[in-house]
Amino acid sequence: MPLKKGSSQKTISANIGEIVRDYKKDGKIGTSKPKSKAAAIKQAAAIAYDKAGKTRKMANGGDVIKKPKGVPGPSRVVKKKDGNRPVKIY
Repeated sequence: MPLKKGSSQKTISANIGEIVRDYKKDGKIGTSKPKSKAAAIKQAAAIAYDKAGKTRKMANGGDVIKKPKGVPGPSRVVKKKDGNRPVKIY
């Protein structure tokens, strides 16, 4: 069954449930084969939030940094790690 469109929490939860049910039945999500149910749930959440156009960190109130004034581009900054030090990418 295809995933539902929308960005509400109810739609996202329904999509996660749908993906996990498919994993239980087939043992894989798309072409990948997660080793455990926990890994499958994490992957299902990532897929559902991506479909909704959100990030899990934004939904959970995590590390979302506002960009400094005068910097062109999107309004949010993503923190990535380069070795041992965090790097801001605008």
